[in-house]
Parts: sequence; structure tokens; C-alpha cells
Amino acid sequence: MGIPPLASGPHGTDALRPLIDTVLDALRTGTTARGGPLPAGGPDAVAARMADAAGDILPDRGDPDALRVLVTALAEGAADPAHPLCTAHLHAPPLAVAAAADLAASILNPSLDSWDQAPAATALETLVTRALARETGAADALVTTGGTESNQLAVLLARERHGAGLRLVHGENAHHSLPRAARLLGLPDPVAVPAPAGTLDPAALDEALTRVPGPHLVAATAGTTDAGLIDPLPDIAGRCAAHAARLHIDASYGGGLLFSDRHRARLTGLETADTVALDLHKLGWQPIPAGLLTVTDQDDLAALHHRAPYLNADDDTDAGLPDLLHRSPRTSRRPDILKAAVTLKTLGRTGLGALVDQVCTLAQDFARLVDTHPGFRLHAPPTISTVLFRPADATDDAVAAVRRALLTTGRAVLGRARADGRLWLKATLLNPHTRPDDLTALLTLVEGHTPR
Repeated sequence: MGIPPLASGPHGTDALRPLIDTVLDALRTGTTARGGPLPAGGPDAVAARMADAAGDILPDRGDPDALRVLVTALAEGAADPAHPLCTAHLHAPPLAVAAAADLAASILNPSLDSWDQAPAATALETLVTRALARETGAADALVTTGGTESNQLAVLLARERHGAGLRLVHGENAHHSLPRAARLLGLPDPVAVPAPAGTLDPAALDEALTRVPGPHLVAATAGTTDAGLIDPLPDIAGRCAAHAARLHIDASYGGGLLFSDRHRARLTGLETADTVALDLHKLGWQPIPAGLLTVTDQDDLAALHHRAPYLNADDDTDAGLPDLLHRSPRTSRRPDILKAAVTLKTLGRTGLGALVDQVCTLAQDFARLVDTHPGFRLHAPPTISTVLFRPADATDDAVAAVRRALLTTGRAVLGRARADGRLWLKATLLNPHTRPDDLTALLTLVEGHTPR
């Protein structure tokens, strides 16, 4: 085997064309072989099939058929978020145009740690992050790998602004990455505020801010992981203002409502936050990763300033070369903003808003289907696109067993959530191509696997 071709350069496109055909054919073959939203057989069976396909992963002599074999095996063993019965997680099927743009990013391979590695990508990231920041009323935004990094970065910026005595105050409904960030950053133990109805209680927040010495960072949530609920943001913002507390809003899930004229008002109060976490691989239909953290006060970004002479020497920045090291705690970074930029420009606000409206309507339709079925119980009407439900007379153990049975057979992928002291099945509807018959089929499958 000679020197393998490169993906870019003068001959890159010629080398890629047959490989892309191989990948597309392998994806089709693997998806057909899987036949459902998840591979059948459970973890051991999937691992055995993958081990058989991989064989000796580092042979003495290379295998020219490896691309076809491994992509086929990966597709056959994948959880397919584009399948209408794959509804467990905040794991959206990516738009074709976004995936195509992501391919271009991989081929060109810019690295956003210095301008001379990514001239155009640097300029594009600046344009897109500022446009998305304006959507939340902020001045700027940083690209992250998702909600977890955005939340951790928000806590870091707050600590650097207010000192190591900063106290994180969050609802019991908050994402696990927030208290974890406080621990990783050496902050005092965070304070968890009750969320008896699934959302942060403003009166309990006020009591905590009065009782616990500051400075405080309050973390609210716009789109909880379990039920898609939105905290009362205006009331929380008012309590923060009264106590001079900094406010971070984790809108990793709910932030996509900004694109919808119908649902945008649910995020009233978002513009009061010091930082906001967004995640476009949820209600933005992007390939992972696609996170952002918006920042209201650009002076907060001084915490990330760092000098590495080979990347941002003083004389280079003085001469006008952009300094990218203050844009992320990471060094090497993909141009993840390209797929978002292509999506935003291709679909526009109207197109993205229509997708958001569609999945929210699907959730409402599914909730009505559950609510009118005598064999099921609905937890509550959906706020965004998540529906919690359970067989009417089943025990928690039976609910858990139903979910695992569907996973093992590969027939459907449902999540789980605990609310009101009970275990619920969770359907997170993010596929705008899902149809009413799919929703009926999902409920029928659950009913058929429920012990009587």
C-alpha cells in the first residue's frame, strides 16, 4: 500500500468521491439490517457483533475494506435518532444540510486556536456567535461541546469574577453538570433549592439567598432533562436582582424555542441572565457537538485570557491577528460553527421555527393519545416536546422492565424519569418527520410489553 490520499488539497475531492459512496452504501446496508430504532439482543450481542466485524483492529497489513465493514457494523448497531420510535433522550436526528456542512469542516480541518490555522472559520464564528448571542439579549457567545461544557464554563466565569467563595444556588431540577462544576472548581458546596412542581420555587430561592452568605450564582433551567419544564424565569430574575446575585440560565434544551414565534414567549426573562447555555444538537438538529454559552458582559471573558507565544504572541495581536485562546478553555477546536451557520442561513428563522413548532405539536398529540387511553396515565401536559407517561396500574419495577424489554428487542427506545415519587417512561419527541401512526405504534408496543 502506497501513501494514502488526503481528504483536502488539489486531489482530495477525487479521493473522497468513491469513499463517500462507500460510506453511504454502508449506512444504508447497516440501517436495513438493524430494521428498527436500536439493535436487537442487548449489550452483549451488540458487542459480539462489533468485535466480529472489527477483528484485529491493528493488523500487520491494512484492510482496504475496513471502511465498508466498520461503517456497516456501526450503522447496524446504532441507536437511530431519525427512527420515529427512538425517543429516549435529547438526541436529535441531524439535518442533512448540517451533516454535509460537517463533512466540509472535517475535510478542511481548521483548528480554532490561532488565526493562521483558521482564517475564514475565525471570521464565520465571530459572525454567528454574535448573531446567536443577540437572540438571548447577550453581547457575545462562546462555542462549546454542549450543555455540560457551557454550564461548567458559566460557573468558571462567575468564580473568576466573584472569587472562590462564590456559592452556587440551583434548583433540585438542575442538570447534574452544574453541582459537578462547583465541585470540580473547588467552590463551597452548592445549595439545592426545592423544585416541588418540577421547577425551581422562587420563594425557596429567596429564602436561600437570604440565609446563605454570598456572593451567589443562581442557576435556573429552561427545559429540564426529565420533563422539559421551564423555571419561572422573570420571578427568578427579580429575586436575583434583589439579592445582587449573578444569574445563569441553562437553556440547553429550551433555547431552541427562540426560533419559534409561537413559543418564544416561554423564554421571557432569558435576556436578564449573565450567561445562557444553548445546545443546537437538541432543538437545532445539528450533529453533536453544537453548544454555545452566551455572555452579557464581555469583560467576563478576561478570565479565559492566556498567552502561548506560538499561538497569540503580543506583537501578532498588536498587529491585528485575532487572539482565539480567550474564546475557549480548549486549545484545538473544530469549526463546529460551520454546520450551524449553514443551517441558520439555509432554513432561516421561519424554517427552524417550523421544526420547533412541529415537534412541540407532536408532543401535545402524543399526550392527548396517552390521556385518552384507559390503560395509561399522563404525568402532565408537555411544556416543550417531552411527555412522561406510564401504564396505569404498573409498579415501578414493571415500568422499568417494560423499557428494558423494548431496548433488548430493539423495538423502541424510551427514556425514564422519576417524578412525584414514581417512575415514568419518557418520550422526547425531536424528529419532525414522526407521524400520528408512529405515536400510536409506540403506545401499542408499550401496552403489549406491560405485564398484566
